[in-house]
Amino acid sequence: MIRKISVRGSMRNKILLICILCTLVALVLQTILLLNVSSNMVYEQARDMAYNSLDNMQNELRTYIRQMETNMVNIYNDKTFLRALREYETVEDLREDYYRYAREYAEEHFTANDGMMALYFYNSNHEIVSVYRKASTPRRNFPSDIYLEEEVYNAGRVKEYVESDENKMLISSYRNPSRQGDMVRFVLKIYDISNIKNMIAYIVCDADAKPIQKIMEKYQMGDNSFVWLQPAGDRPFAVTGQFVESYADFYTRTVERIQETGEAAADMADSEKVFFHLSQRKYELDAYAILPQSVLKASQKMLSRTLFMIVAALGTLMIILYIYTTNRLTKPLAELMDTIGRIRGGETNLRVDYQVQDEIGKLGEEFNYMLDSIESLIGQQYQDKLLLNRAQYQALQAQINPHFLYNTLDTMSSIASIQNCDLVSDLCQSLSNIFRYSLDMKYPYATVAREVAHLKNYIFVMNVRMRQEIRYHFDIDEDALMYSVPKISIQPLVENAINHGLKNKRGQKNIYIKIWQEEEKLYVMVKDDGVGMDAEQLNRRLQENDKGLIEEGNSIGLLNINARLKMIYGGTYGIRIESEPGKGSSVYLTVAAMKEDELYGKANV
Repeated sequence: MIRKISVRGSMRNKILLICILCTLVALVLQTILLLNVSSNMVYEQARDMAYNSLDNMQNELRTYIRQMETNMVNIYNDKTFLRALREYETVEDLREDYYRYAREYAEEHFTANDGMMALYFYNSNHEIVSVYRKASTPRRNFPSDIYLEEEVYNAGRVKEYVESDENKMLISSYRNPSRQGDMVRFVLKIYDISNIKNMIAYIVCDADAKPIQKIMEKYQMGDNSFVWLQPAGDRPFAVTGQFVESYADFYTRTVERIQETGEAAADMADSEKVFFHLSQRKYELDAYAILPQSVLKASQKMLSRTLFMIVAALGTLMIILYIYTTNRLTKPLAELMDTIGRIRGGETNLRVDYQVQDEIGKLGEEFNYMLDSIESLIGQQYQDKLLLNRAQYQALQAQINPHFLYNTLDTMSSIASIQNCDLVSDLCQSLSNIFRYSLDMKYPYATVAREVAHLKNYIFVMNVRMRQEIRYHFDIDEDALMYSVPKISIQPLVENAINHGLKNKRGQKNIYIKIWQEEEKLYVMVKDDGVGMDAEQLNRRLQENDKGLIEEGNSIGLLNINARLKMIYGGTYGIRIESEPGKGSSVYLTVAAMKEDELYGKANV
């Protein structure tokens, strides 16, 4: 038998006691803060805010640098140039055939917002292959080869990086004497795609420091703050803020220490200034700042006034809350507690019955919904466990030796290349890339850039099979390439269009692939001009998301992808289809715009 708990009187007394205690505690804390620790607290908060501002600046800089890296990594999409770097015997032949390649690559992959000013392609022997110098004039120019005046253009740092085992993109700088300004330099090694340990060339991209300085100016920490960027073992650049004469000695010592040892002095504070240092691990580009103590202490008086106002408002609010809650809250709470006690005692079919539409009523509705959801989730969890066990078993059955397959295809590609069978060589290489990507189960997520690369390998193979009877059109937002999606989410959409939308169509066939990011969502559209389909029926099945169909093996295409997306992102995401008979179909894939680390965090929740 469950004892009914009466909480009306006790709850009223508890609320009264809480109100009094909260008011007293607030007054005591306010007094203590004002007399003892307000100064230190405000100082630490201001210091944290300055550090957070520096951290936010680093995050935005990382986004800009990642975009520049993406622009340079796109070189791996040009297999013809990579093959030339690998197979040409002399640099003179390369220069003759690819004299304008740097200009063409820059115009295709870089935008005005990137600030790219010069682009160099070198072979592994530090010999220039192609160069492009944007807006170069006799008085305001860039070197035709950075090694012609190695000390002036800080080329020794580039050579040291290229000859090292480091595989991260290098960020360096130099001061252009003709332009009287700092230039930011990005250097990326190019590896043989058939032997990733073999470096065959490298790219040097010199960019104007102004885009970086604009980012730094957004996070300026006061009129007298001074901020600069400096890679370990290299020179400083992108300096912003006001340089105070009293900073000179400390700044000089700090810069020299970073150049010599790669490390800055420990964070320090004195009566005049505070020194901040924030690393950026991926690109090894550290930010340093010197800030006057007066900036950190400027808000102490404002905090004191705010504390007085908070205490006064808190006392008034507690009195009002006591009067209201003791009259309106305790009775429904007592009834709710009684119902919860009976449910805990075993009456699991019992639900809260409270008709008033206030917070207690909403709490009762949510409690009822929670009980219903628990019952539903128990059954769903059991089904999901069966599905997971089945998937794991099927995965074990499907295991093969992927390295044997990769090596065999790579060997076939090499033999075909030797025999001058370029089409067979490229086909083997594409198949090797497809299998390597598809069978790599270590990472369940991939960037959109990698998904697109996998899709292009698949399209190449299909073009060989189908004799180029389908034309493919790409419209991909570069900002979308950095986001991640579950692996092999895009290629099956194109495969579906080939096998179903265009299978029975005569004449010219087209497939349009569009990828873009809007607000906090990532969209993928695959459109064909084929025979169309029954979109209404398929959309209904996608909305129902019947996992039993997947478990029975009845669907390994759109329904399977849709189920994966809804399981990872939630029910509002997935696949939607639009189709008109005789005119074609459009398949829309919608997911949350998230990075890889965010997806792993979401998957672990």
